[in-house]
Amino acid sequence: MARHADRDKVVRNLMEADLPRPKRTDDGLTKFQRYRQQQLRRGMKQLRIWVPDPRRPEFAAEAERQGMALRGRPEEAEALDFIAAAVAWPEE
Repeated sequence: MARHADRDKVVRNLMEADLPRPKRTDDGLTKFQRYRQQQLRRGMKQLRIWVPDPRRPEFAAEAERQGMALRGRPEEAEALDFIAAAVAWPEE
């Protein structure tokens, strides 16, 4: 077990050696750290979310399934109105 731990440590150190180091200035902060502090002072909060990848085939299948479930129901018009209001469709 110790051999694997040593190997993992060596691999980790090699990977870290190849990573570019962020530039620090006189205040000791990176550009991104300064940007985050500025945004916090402006009252902003960072938000990270995971969303489905629309390029995957499963996404298209699920979108079609949900669309078919709405077809002909009163909620279909409501959903289409919402989409039309949210998206600026190009003129054809």
